[in-house]
Parts: sequence; structure tokens; C-alpha cells
Amino acid sequence: MLSFLRRQGTLKLMLSSNSGRIGVALFLSMVVISLVVVAVYPLDFGKTKWNNPAYWADNPQSVPPSWWRFFTGKDHIVHHIHSAGSPSAVDPRDTGPLLRYNFSFDASSGAIPSFTSISLSGVSYYSTPPVVTLRLRRPDGRLVTVLQEVVRGPQGDGVTPQTRFDDTPYRVFLSGNDSVQVNLADFLFQEFSLQAQPSQLQGSVESVLFGTPQPGGGFQPLRGGYTAIVDLQMRDARDRANFVDSVKFVRGGTVYGLMGTDATGRDLFTGLLFGFPVALTIGISTALISSAIGAALGIISGYRGGKTDIIIQRTADVFTNIPLLPILIFLIFVLGAKLWLVVLILALFGWPGLTITTRSMVLQIRSGQLVEATQALGASQWRIMFRHVIFQIAPFLLAQVIFFTPAAILAEAGLSFLGLGDPSIPTWGQILESGFRTGAVFVGYWWWVLPPGILIAVTALCFVLLTMALEPIVSPRLRTGQ
Repeated sequence: MLSFLRRQGTLKLMLSSNSGRIGVALFLSMVVISLVVVAVYPLDFGKTKWNNPAYWADNPQSVPPSWWRFFTGKDHIVHHIHSAGSPSAVDPRDTGPLLRYNFSFDASSGAIPSFTSISLSGVSYYSTPPVVTLRLRRPDGRLVTVLQEVVRGPQGDGVTPQTRFDDTPYRVFLSGNDSVQVNLADFLFQEFSLQAQPSQLQGSVESVLFGTPQPGGGFQPLRGGYTAIVDLQMRDARDRANFVDSVKFVRGGTVYGLMGTDATGRDLFTGLLFGFPVALTIGISTALISSAIGAALGIISGYRGGKTDIIIQRTADVFTNIPLLPILIFLIFVLGAKLWLVVLILALFGWPGLTITTRSMVLQIRSGQLVEATQALGASQWRIMFRHVIFQIAPFLLAQVIFFTPAAILAEAGLSFLGLGDPSIPTWGQILESGFRTGAVFVGYWWWVLPPGILIAVTALCFVLLTMALEPIVSPRLRTGQ
């Protein structure tokens, strides 16, 4: 097809207009992004990551993009995950080694982290689970013992050493931990002679850790260098330093990434990127299937005529008058929300218009000299139809394929917005729907709603521009300067 278009000068004509150049640039950009996403992302991204809340547990919820802080004039803290695969120091002891992980960072912002947490992955031990201790060294020289507790015990399968938290990390959110509130109440009393009940510190854990109490109440953010010290005291002499896969200390930000997060903490930029190949797959596959059916039936109908023509045209009339949206909703509700089902239904109901138009074009071509000459040479009907007729209407069919593509993308986005999309695959329509369903519009979470809507609009605009660029090719009278 590409060589055919090159021979016919189609590409040159498309690129001669501004709409063609912009459309081609947008389309190539979408194709490149889609190829990168397919190469980098796992195919089961929707099931294993996007719809897995544990995968996003370390992210802040419903926060705007990081670049948004430059426009608000307020202090924000960027999300940080400090991770280590091996301890900073190992203290061998008779009762088991002490593994120490140090995470140093500078808190230059005047904002308090939205949450803090630590997590352990792949913890192994022989007889007794290790004790985890978290301490925080502050810029004012004070050392806070934040948390001390025993990792949950063995599952009793009898295999030694026991290995826990391979799939789901052992995670402790400091904000909601009762023992942390008790430790911080002791810290305030000992260091600042400030009496506070542990329950009064609920929701203020980060303010105590990263701030200084003020005489009038509240906490002033304390800027400077901090060090989070995580100690893992192994309690069996056979335990080793490599018995822990990774340790994380998380400082929840008030801004995150390029596109922020949703209410589950999912990185919206990741979901938007994954939407590119999904949108192109839906649009192009639906357009190709429906165009192939419509073109084939239109050529057969126009060339053969007679009863064949009547049957095809009456069938097209029936399909044309069937309301598509209720059929889509009904079939998806009955058969299940599957992406391939959406594509199949859109393709099966998208061909009649093209069949009717193609038939009228073939009726004119059938009486042309080229067809009469090939008939005189003894060519078969199928050879004439799909060797000589189809290439005379190829630019029109190409324009129809491009024209159908945004319609299919918009249809899938509409179904997803109604809650009928395939939940196993993130799409722009589903991101938009989840934003509306959770009230993101009403609370001003623009980063959740605007980007998927803009991407849907830009994608539709891309194919509209390509269609406009193809108009002078389909209709030579529109060409100028020739």
C-alpha cells in the first residue's frame, strides 16, 4: 500500500498541506510512543499493576504533577522513595547480625510530607522473625525512635529459612501506627517538655517528625539534613546479611511525577502512556476490519449487480438503521466487557455506509474502458474486481479507514466512560470515568480529568487532519496550483 501511495504521489500531496504535515507528525508520534510502550510495558500491565492497589501503595493519593508547584506559589514536597538492596553496615553478633540501612536526605521545602512509611521485601530468617527499628536523626541533632516492632511470624510450612513478603512487602504506614504515636508522645515530652496524648498525634506524625513545636500550637517545618536509620536485628546466628531483598523509606509528596496520581495512588502518566497503543489498536483494527468488509461488499454489489446487489444493499440498509449504542451496551452487558468484543461489534456495524458509497463508485468504473478491456481479454470477475477496480478507489478507501479510526476510539472511550470498558486494560476513557466516578471534577483534580480528555481530542484531531489532507487526493478538483 505504501509503495502504491508513493507511486500515485499520495504521500507528496498529503505532505504539501499544513493539515497533512501536522496530521502525519501527530500520527508518527503516536506510533513511536505506542511502540515504546509495547516494548517496555508488560502485556498484563492492567491486571498485575494498574488494577493492583498494592503496587501503588507507596505513592501519594490524588496529588497534582510535580511541575504544578511552580505555578501555585506554595511550598510542596516532591515524592521520594529511598530504597536499598543491601545494608549500609552489618554488625555481626552472637544472637544474629544487625543490619543497618541509612537513608540521608535534605528537606529544603517548607512543606511537611503527606505520609511516611517503611517497607521490607523478601525477608528470610531461620527460627525467630527479626525486629525492625526506625529512628530519625533530625537537623537539630535530636534522634527520634519512631518505630520498633517484630516482623510477623512464620506461616508454619516447616521450610527453613522462612521467606516472607516476596509478593507483597511488609509495609508500615507511620501515620496510622499506634506505637509510633506513643513513641512520638515520649519524644515531645523528653525533648520539648510538651505533654500530648498519643491519640492527639493521630494525623500529625509527620509534623512531629519533620517540625518543631511552636508556643502557640502547631509545628514549624524544620529544614535541613535528615537521616532515616532502619535497623533489622536478626535473631538467629544462622541468619545472613543477604536475607533481606530490599528496604524502603518513603516520604509522601504533595506533588508527584509528570501527571500526578489518582485516588489509588496510580501514576496517571503511566496509565496515559499505556492508552496510546490501546487507542491505536482499537481505532485502526476496527477501521481496517469495517473498511475491508464495506469495500468488499460494495465492489461485489456494484460489479455483479442483480440479486447479489439487492441482497447486499438491503442488508446494508438494515444494519444502517440499527442504533449502535444500545446494541453495544446490551451485548457488552450480556457477553462481558472485553476489548476484543468492543472492536468486533464496532467493526460489524461500521461497514454499511462504505458499502453503499463504494457501490455507487463501482457502478461508474464498471462501464469504463479499463474494465471493458480486461473483460475482452478474458479476465475473471474476481480478478477484475480485486485487481483493477479496487485500485481505482484505493485513495477513497484509505480516506475512509482514516475517517473511521477516531470514531472507533471515541466509541470505546464513550463505553468506558459509561463503565462498560474492559477493566483489565487501562484506557483513556476508563481514566476519565474513574475521575468522574470518584468526584475528581467537583474537588478540582484537573490532572485526573483533563489529560485523558485532551489526548482523546488530539487523537481525533490527528485523524481529522489526515482526512482533510486526503481530500485533494480523493477529489482532484480540490487541488490548487495544478
